[in-house]
Amino acid sequence: MFLKNKLFYLLLAVGFVLSACGQDEENASGEETKKDESEKAEDSTKGEKEEAEKDEEEDASFVEAYKEGKSELAKAGEGKEVDFQKVIDLYNNNLKSLVAKRDGKIDQQISTALDAGKSGEMDAQVVKQIFDKLSQKVFYLTIKHEFQEISENWGDQELAKEEIAEAKEFYEVLEGTVKKRDAAYGTSMVDQIQAGFNEIEKAVKNDDKLSFQLGKQIVDKTLMKTFYLAAGAMPHGYASKAAKEAKEDPSHAKVEQAEGWAFYQSLTGYLTEYAKEDAAIIKKNFDLETNVKELDPEAVNNAFVRGFSKVALHEYEESEEYWGENKSAITAIEGALFIDMISSDIKRIQGEEAAKTLKEQAQSYLDAVKADEKDKAMPILEEIETTLQSIIEKAK
Repeated sequence: MFLKNKLFYLLLAVGFVLSACGQDEENASGEETKKDESEKAEDSTKGEKEEAEKDEEEDASFVEAYKEGKSELAKAGEGKEVDFQKVIDLYNNNLKSLVAKRDGKIDQQISTALDAGKSGEMDAQVVKQIFDKLSQKVFYLTIKHEFQEISENWGDQELAKEEIAEAKEFYEVLEGTVKKRDAAYGTSMVDQIQAGFNEIEKAVKNDDKLSFQLGKQIVDKTLMKTFYLAAGAMPHGYASKAAKEAKEDPSHAKVEQAEGWAFYQSLTGYLTEYAKEDAAIIKKNFDLETNVKELDPEAVNNAFVRGFSKVALHEYEESEEYWGENKSAITAIEGALFIDMISSDIKRIQGEEAAKTLKEQAQSYLDAVKADEKDKAMPILEEIETTLQSIIEKAK
C-alpha cells in the first residue's frame, strides 16, 4: 500500500609581530585586542540570537504547514474536493525536510499516501489520517530529539532553554490528542506532561541531570500512553472503533483502522524489540491490507498489554543490572511508566486493589533505587516482576 540524513595561524602570526614591538605599541594593541574581543563577543551573541530566531521560524513553518495540510485534507470528511497538489506542495516545501531528518520511512509513507490520494488510488480520508498521525509522530520524535540535544550539551543553560521552548512548541500540536484521551478515559496526562516539563526546567536550572532524565521520561512515556489509548486500548481505541463500525460502515471503519495504524507507528520501537510476536499481531490487525471486518480488537488489546508488560520487565532487569548508576533510577521510572500505560487494563485483569498495589510497589522501588537501598528494593522488585508475569499469562 505504501510502495509507489588558517585563521588561527594568521592570528598567531600577528601575535608574534606585536610581541616584538615597543611597550607603547603593546599597550595600544592590548586596548585594540580588548575591543576586538568585545566586538567578537557581541557578534557571537548576535549570531546565536539570529540562529535561535531562525530555528523558531522554521519550527513555526513546520507546524503551520502541518495545520494547513490537515485542514485541506479534512475537506474529504465534509464531502468536498481536496486539493491534493496544494497539500503535496505544502509538504514538500515546508514539512518534508523535518520528516526526512527524523525518519526517512515516514517521509516515504506520507509522500506515497499523498500521491495515492491525488491519483484516486487511496481514499482521501485515509490519506488525511496517515498525514495527520504520522506528522504527529514526527513532532513526538522531534521533542525527543530536543531532549537529547540538552543531554548531550548538559551545562549549556541557554541552549537548554531554547531546546525546551522548541519541544513545547511541538508539544502544543500534540496536546489536543492528549486532551481527547484524557476526556475519553478520565486520565490526567496533560497534567502529567506539564509536571514533566516543570521537572525538566527545574533540573536544568539546578544542574541536576538525573532529575532532567526522570522528567524527560515522564513526558516521553506519557505521550506514548496517549498513542496507546488512541490505538489499542478498550473501549475507545481505534481498534475497537473500527471493529464496531465495520459491521455498519466498512468504508468509515477503514478510516478508523488507518488512524489506529498511524498512531501505532509511534509505539513500534519498544514492542518490536522486546515483544516481537505481540507487535506482529498488532501490525497485522492494523495493516491496511487487512480486511477491517477481520480486525480483532481484543487480540490487539491483549497484545499491547503483554507487550508493554514485557517492556516493563526489561526496564526492571536493566535497573537491577545498573544498580548504583543513574541508569538504574532512569530505567526504574521507565518500568513504572510502562505499567502506568496499561493501568486500566491491569485493573480489569488483576482487579483494582492489585493494580493499586502494583503502582505503589513501582513507586517504592523507584524511591529505594534513588536512596541506594538495595536490600529494601530487591524484595519489592521480585513482587513487581511476579505480578507482571501474571498479567502476561492472563492477557493471552
